[in-house]
Amino acid sequence: MNYKILVVDDEPANTRLLERVLRNDYDVVTAGSGFEAMELLAVHDIALIVSDQRMPGMTGIDFLKKAAEMRPHCVRIILTGYTDAGELVDAINSGVVYRYLTKPWASTDLLLTVKRALSHYETIKAQHRLNLTNQRLRDQLTATETAATELCDALLKMRGAKYRGRAARIRDVAFVMGKAMNFDAASLDVLASAAYLHAVADIYVPDELLFRSTPMSDEEAEQAARMREAGLKLLDDVPGYRDVAMIVRYRHENFDGSGTPEGLSGAQIPVASRILAVATAYVSRRDPETAGAGMTHDTAVTALVAAAGKKYDPVVVDVLAKLKSGQRQPAPPVSKDEPVLTV
Repeated sequence: MNYKILVVDDEPANTRLLERVLRNDYDVVTAGSGFEAMELLAVHDIALIVSDQRMPGMTGIDFLKKAAEMRPHCVRIILTGYTDAGELVDAINSGVVYRYLTKPWASTDLLLTVKRALSHYETIKAQHRLNLTNQRLRDQLTATETAATELCDALLKMRGAKYRGRAARIRDVAFVMGKAMNFDAASLDVLASAAYLHAVADIYVPDELLFRSTPMSDEEAEQAARMREAGLKLLDDVPGYRDVAMIVRYRHENFDGSGTPEGLSGAQIPVASRILAVATAYVSRRDPETAGAGMTHDTAVTALVAAAGKKYDPVVVDVLAKLKSGQRQPAPPVSKDEPVLTV
């Protein structure tokens, strides 16, 4: 690659000497001052700057500070005397100067330093390209996740206000329980997303199966499971939603492992799935339009305690039992130290 090097020195003899040493291997552009060099930087794709320190009007370090702002990926070398050591150390520590050569310099030292500097330039460029690529991927993933969430929300709206409202209540309860169990912020975010979007997995399940006061028959349960699998695929296919889909998938596993879709039990079931199972059951019992016919908080908790150790994780149920019932608030809850149920 034919790199372009900018040589800056107010003494023409020095500029010509540097140009002679470098021109066999590189394209060399010269300037007699920092001001002239800045004009050249504006129009040339410079890989490396070799600048003298002692120049009238603008010192080499002052020029290189401005050059770093104009061309942050350009590598900068300064030629200096020992009397400039203090200021030079600060410039190196701040990243303004990559390397320095003391006067009088030797051609072999100069060429070796230039070679290493250009290698560093390639590293900087590669890192910059990688950062740009990663940022584009992050932007694409964020856009995809946003679009997917909006799509899922639209599906819930189409199903009806009752369906969407129930999903929101389950999300809020799960969030409060996760906070009480000391989930970190990222885990809480995934839990809340799964608790809200879990309803997407039920999008194909008819109301007469989903909202009912009696248990499903084996045939109905198999039918619902097939329909849920189709709904789960909607979440599985969304980039970045793997953890969300996993939480939703295992929410129907019984804690004791009996009669569950995947045959998991106890700690084999993700803790977020165990929270979602309890939150869903709690909201269902308190919802007047579902099986519970509008249970009170205490009655709903009592029903879950009776099933703890069998269908539900007793530790998770105990967390729910210790939470206070209060008016509904959207996640996150207002109180950090005293979690309040959101239904």
